[in-house]
Amino acid sequence: MSGLNMNRRKFIGALGLGTAHLLFSNPLYAADTRFSSLDPLQKVTLGNSGIQTTLLGMGTGVHATNRSSFLTRQDEAKSLELLHHAYEKGIRYFDLADTYGTHQMLAKAMEKMDRKELTITTKIWERGGGIPENERPPADVVVDRFRKELNTDYIDLVQLHCMVDDNWTDSMKAQMDILENLKAKGIIRGHGVSVHSLPAMKAALESSWVDVIHVRINPYGIAMDKPDPQEVVEVIHQLHNSGKGVIGMKLVGDGKLQNDSEKIDNALNFVLGLGSVDMMIIGFEEKEQIDNYIGRTQKALAKLHN
Repeated sequence: MSGLNMNRRKFIGALGLGTAHLLFSNPLYAADTRFSSLDPLQKVTLGNSGIQTTLLGMGTGVHATNRSSFLTRQDEAKSLELLHHAYEKGIRYFDLADTYGTHQMLAKAMEKMDRKELTITTKIWERGGGIPENERPPADVVVDRFRKELNTDYIDLVQLHCMVDDNWTDSMKAQMDILENLKAKGIIRGHGVSVHSLPAMKAALESSWVDVIHVRINPYGIAMDKPDPQEVVEVIHQLHNSGKGVIGMKLVGDGKLQNDSEKIDNALNFVLGLGSVDMMIIGFEEKEQIDNYIGRTQKALAKLHN
């Protein structure tokens, strides 16, 4: 086990210097070439869920709260142009949530998209704040509203949003059972959770109910469930090995790394090299960012295959 106990200070220091050798010298971070090609928009399958989508997806929760986000606050035409650009470039995964307020925005964008090609994820908010306090009905009522807002008969993936407690699988049991029933009826294709604490992530690992999980992951411990990436990576590997789909988020530390080109590349190399993250989502604000990340992801994949 000594090989797994990398000194964190040396690890972070190596990243700052761009030293790839030390980054992957630990077996826990060893590069994995599980991706079939160098295409940053290749199709991937989310664990054993059967849901297929693109390796790179678009998040819509930039600066989001109270059903408002970057996309809903800026000029609608610009937001639609951004969503359409992502689609035109080959992105087929769009990540939504009730707290983002982006359902109707995507519905408008989908008028110029092929719904059958898309993977749409949205999330139910159960914690305090975020949405009006009296809006916590049963999950079937919530999902019905989501479908109307999205103008779609089905939703690919519905998750419980931002779970932090280690007992969330007990406290959310009623909603989980409803979502399981909706999946059986074909109203949703899968269900799962996004987590914002390591105990909540470990609870997801123990739950057979979780089809797909959102995890916060980057090599710097920024905006993650623990400041030491090693602790998080160990659980992510277990999630992957258990057959759960793993979606990586916060790759650029909730935007804190977005102006550091070297650290962005380090983060992409790190996450893709883990071999246990099925796909990644990025919150884009400009069309140029979409093009940029597609190019960076392609280069990161090329490194893995060398």
